[in-house]
Amino acid sequence: MTVLHERVPRVADRPRTGRRARRRTPRERAVLILALLLLWSYAVVALAPMLVMVLDSLRSNAQVLSDPLGLPGSLDLSSYRTAWTEASFGTYVRNSALVTIAAVALDVCVSLPASYVLGRYQFRGSGVLIAYFLSGLMLPIRLGILPIFYLLGSFGMIDSRLGLVLVYAASGIPFSVFIMSAFFRGLPRELEEAARIDGASEFRIFARVMVPLVRPAIATVVVFRFVPLWNDFFFPLVLMRTTGKYTLPVGLTQFFGEFQTNWSALFAGLVIATLPLIVLFLAATKQIVAGLTAGMGK
Repeated sequence: MTVLHERVPRVADRPRTGRRARRRTPRERAVLILALLLLWSYAVVALAPMLVMVLDSLRSNAQVLSDPLGLPGSLDLSSYRTAWTEASFGTYVRNSALVTIAAVALDVCVSLPASYVLGRYQFRGSGVLIAYFLSGLMLPIRLGILPIFYLLGSFGMIDSRLGLVLVYAASGIPFSVFIMSAFFRGLPRELEEAARIDGASEFRIFARVMVPLVRPAIATVVVFRFVPLWNDFFFPLVLMRTTGKYTLPVGLTQFFGEFQTNWSALFAGLVIATLPLIVLFLAATKQIVAGLTAGMGK
């Protein structure tokens, strides 16, 4: 009786998998090196002004004027104290935080149900309604500054933080609807069908089933709306009259004097204004990446 033995493949005969499956060709290595050089060059160009800003905020105004790119000889925090107390910088930070957070919250609260309806339902005129929202992305809101100014004036909202919040929230709704409706449209239909079988109402399906699934989209909208509103200079300059209601970008102009500018305090104010944005990006990085790459694996 003959026993047939199957040949057991040796380790060397087995196909290689993982990172060492294939070596990069010289052309691929050259492309990779070029891409890394471009990325590091962009990082240096982007971070160099921020580094100069931080270093100059730790020096006196005389040192900044004599050697703008020099290093601080000692740790001097007097410019931060000057910016926060003498220039009423705390008031500007409070106004910016109040206006920006309220505008983003109102924007998200209005855009979420609109995005849900446009993303999950097809009805007569839905295409026209989507086109109407998308048209807001094509028209810069600054072109309508005169109608906006007269409209707010008729309601007595010039020099009002509420008027600024309404303008900001309305300007962000097209972008928010565009992002979140795409997320709602990509969710499987079986989720809401199962919830309806269990007896859930339409509002409960929206609030308890759908909204938690679009958290990456909400985080993306919050960050991409928070940053331009926090840095906006145009509308607070036009719509605000009282110094105590200025936001950060307009408040920073208080450091520019008629004959002299306190550059050290100005840089300290810029550092304070930048810190909330850095914290926001670090806290929401995971959600932002998930939101921007959603659907790429399909």
